[in-house]
Amino acid sequence: MTGHDRRPAAGAVARAPLDLRLAGVALGAWAATWWCLGHGPGAAAVVAGGAALVAIAAGLRARASARRWGGVALGVVGVALGVGMGAVAAAPRLVERDSGALARAVERSGPVGMRLVVRDDPRPAASRRGGAPLWVVAASAEEITADGVRHMTSGRVLVLGEHPDWAGLLPGQRVTVDRGRLLAPHRRDLTAAVLRTAARPWRLGSPPWLQRVAGSLRTGLQEACAPLPGKPGGLLPGLVVGDTSKLDPSVDDAFQQTGMTHLTAVSGANLAILAGLVLAALRGVRAGPGWSAALAALAIAGFVILARPSPSVVRAAAMCGLGLLALALGRPRAAVPALCVSVVFLVLLDPALAAAPGFALSVAATAGLLLVAPAWSGALKRRGVPAVAADALAVPAAAQAACSPLIAAFTGTVSLTAIPANLLAAPAVAPATVLGLLAAVTAPVAMPLATALAWLGQWPAWWLVEVAERGGRVPDGLLPWPGGAAGGWLLAALLVAAAFAARWRLPRRLIAVVGATVVVVALPIRVAAPGWPPPGWVVVGCDVGQGDAVVLRAGAASAVVVDAGPDPAPVDACLRRLGVEHVPILFLSHLHLDHIGGLDGVLRGRSVGAIAIGPYREPPEGAAAVSREARRHGVRIVSLTAGGRLTAGAVGIRVLGPLRVLRGTRSDPNNNSLILRADVRSVSVLLPGDAEHDAERAVLSAGEPLDVDVLKVPHHGSAWSDPAFLDAAHARVALVEVGADNDYGHPAPAVLAHLARQGARVLRTDRSGDLAVVALADGTLSTAVRGRQG
Repeated sequence: MTGHDRRPAAGAVARAPLDLRLAGVALGAWAATWWCLGHGPGAAAVVAGGAALVAIAAGLRARASARRWGGVALGVVGVALGVGMGAVAAAPRLVERDSGALARAVERSGPVGMRLVVRDDPRPAASRRGGAPLWVVAASAEEITADGVRHMTSGRVLVLGEHPDWAGLLPGQRVTVDRGRLLAPHRRDLTAAVLRTAARPWRLGSPPWLQRVAGSLRTGLQEACAPLPGKPGGLLPGLVVGDTSKLDPSVDDAFQQTGMTHLTAVSGANLAILAGLVLAALRGVRAGPGWSAALAALAIAGFVILARPSPSVVRAAAMCGLGLLALALGRPRAAVPALCVSVVFLVLLDPALAAAPGFALSVAATAGLLLVAPAWSGALKRRGVPAVAADALAVPAAAQAACSPLIAAFTGTVSLTAIPANLLAAPAVAPATVLGLLAAVTAPVAMPLATALAWLGQWPAWWLVEVAERGGRVPDGLLPWPGGAAGGWLLAALLVAAAFAARWRLPRRLIAVVGATVVVVALPIRVAAPGWPPPGWVVVGCDVGQGDAVVLRAGAASAVVVDAGPDPAPVDACLRRLGVEHVPILFLSHLHLDHIGGLDGVLRGRSVGAIAIGPYREPPEGAAAVSREARRHGVRIVSLTAGGRLTAGAVGIRVLGPLRVLRGTRSDPNNNSLILRADVRSVSVLLPGDAEHDAERAVLSAGEPLDVDVLKVPHHGSAWSDPAFLDAAHARVALVEVGADNDYGHPAPAVLAHLARQGARVLRTDRSGDLAVVALADGTLSTAVRGRQG
């Protein structure tokens, strides 16, 4: 057959209609299960009954209708069947969650002992307590002891373990806990209780042999990577098996900023790429569809063992397996039905997946790889792009485009660098993964060979680190976007419209011109912008490391300063860059070192009117240090209480808290921070220091005015902020004063996502250096960053 003859056949395949007959069933089951998780077993029973009635009515209508309306009625039947199946599957799990022994023990709220089975790998929480990690462990309960009485039970438990032995547990392992306290869960899933415990978990026997094998291979991979440089050496196990225990925090941050986190999580997309490599190799030796399908399935199974067959890994494998096998068997039209069957099967097997962001992202990524990537790859090949390059470009772009609406809905942000970063990263993913896999497999029998393979794998891993870190430093690389379902649908509509318009030459060229203009003109202008400070600045968050220092412009060469950071040099340099020579008043929110350690840097070489502190004078060493520096520089100390008002030039300050001295909280010094509201010209600023739940709730209950333009995010963005406090601030700009690579887990991803969903422009000193808020002539706000130096 000639080349001229082959083109119509290829076109015919591309134009073949998608088989969407099971799509309604899958979406119905998914949506119903998600809804029932938030409304309980009674609602699930009502939904199941209603779905049955709708299915019967639609079925009767289909038999009596003309062909066109009959097809619509059959579609309704499919959706109703899916809804009914989802509700029926969720109902008994919800009964167990809401009225089982665990739920009753939560209501009694007394100390308990438990026997548990670990369900997934322990992971450190974003928040730390006393410098030690709090381990989060998903488990299933087998037995509970309360008030001296032992009960057999079942249900899911989320363990918050303070003992370091929680870190070494494997999925499938049984443990007992002597003492803990059950708390009510707040998540929309099947978790019946949260167990908070400081006790050591006592292990009962060994984990299953499959988990032991996986643990041995993972340990071998870690040992092979140990001699490598820190960043690529810590990344390689993450790429191969999702083991991020040695991943440098700055690299993790950069991956999040650039939308590359899917590379370090075992997802359907990663498994699809692995199986795709296997299928490509088999095509090279002309293997038949049957052998290709069998060997691809074997590769997926081996990868599941290596990455540990925890629920998340099994979910990812099941999600991509059926669709890939459909393609390998030469039935591309079966890809969508296979994907739908996977969704229904997994949601019915584990209803909690319906509300899991990871599940949604796995479905979206797999759909992008199966449905979008082939079309994009074919379009590139028709325009002369080599096949390997076309696949390398199409696969990450399709996966990222499919996931972007969900990411926007979950986080309220859109990454402008995600697709370019993933395209640049794509050529390095396959060699890094393959070399890492070979290192893991050979480590138990030939460690020198495994080390050599890991040494080769570090080079593509180094490239991934470079792409992520450079992409993470792009100004305005992460933009706020409407969160929730509305924001997700909006972005999806825009992406579909752009993809549809790109089918014609003129719109495609217009899109290319606009994109090139942004990349070639706008971003360089933004990066090389104008010197520092920007004209019209009113608020600057200084990059002082892990601490706070905020500058409010009071006049020419004059500024009010709130906190001084941990060291004198950074805050002094920040004030010099701003040209500040006079500080009418220096506020110290509280007396922790990260807020007062740089006091000499503010006082040195400047006229300072007064140092203002709150009513709480602990820790005593902090109070003594402030008194000592004030005496040395001849500056008076004034004490502030709630309700006080001060004015310094263009800055007006009102003291909102603390309303009273709080004691017995998680951190009394933090919760007794000064909470200030400042008005700088026309811009309002909320400065809550390191206030946490208790202090924030006290100010909220007092009805203080919190709605502002700019929020200095409490406690470096820690997880101890009350969402209601952040909502009440409703800030347009949120400044996060936080140090790079800090070991406290600051800022918490949930807090950042919450702020972004509220529409705030979130800026961080650990990524962008000094942060400035600029008041424009028309009354609007703009932001600028200086960029981190070195």
